[in-house]
Amino acid sequence: MSVPAFPIDASAAGAALGQGFFMGAGLIMAIGAQNALVLRQGLARAHVGPTVLLCVLSDWLLIMAGVYGLGSLISGSPTALEWLRWGGAAFLAWYGVVALRRAIAPVHGSLQAAGAVSSLRDTLMAAAAMTYLNPHVYLDTVVLLGSVGAQHRGDARAAFAAGAGLASLAWFAALGYGAAAAAPWLQRPQVWRAIDAVVAAVMFFVAWQLLARPLM
Repeated sequence: MSVPAFPIDASAAGAALGQGFFMGAGLIMAIGAQNALVLRQGLARAHVGPTVLLCVLSDWLLIMAGVYGLGSLISGSPTALEWLRWGGAAFLAWYGVVALRRAIAPVHGSLQAAGAVSSLRDTLMAAAAMTYLNPHVYLDTVVLLGSVGAQHRGDARAAFAAGAGLASLAWFAALGYGAAAAAPWLQRPQVWRAIDAVVAAVMFFVAWQLLARPLM
């Protein structure tokens, strides 16, 4: 008795996983209020686990909303996909230029543990506010990731979302739990210049991917 086959395009899923991971990492790595809070908590060794968990779960929620909410909404319209392909590439290129400018002329100050919030409740409230009240979070995670995720179908779309989620988990865990060990390096502007240079390279590469291949 034969078993029905459900073909899975492993190469497409693998490529989408990598694209989701590197794009998610590129979007989240830029230092901001949320990342600074996680770093400060890590440097102070205070409420690191709950803070990282809240940021990661929030990111996963927004990624799924973008890839499966916005993505599903627009994926049935070739015209919308084409507009988003060009618009997403333009935004990614602009994001890359901004990151490159930061790499050339860094504006990051040193991060001190003294700014860490003392109580767990206040820490989580601050992390939630910096996540859900930041319009850039919705633009980056929901709209931009959703529009790129909409280019994929089936397993590839799930792989893209998984890749972006893994990037979020890896980044926030590294920030929170690696902050104390990496404190001497995190005080150096050269480190943030290197991070911004990587962000710029990732953004330019994903923008090129969007423009170089046909809609899927």
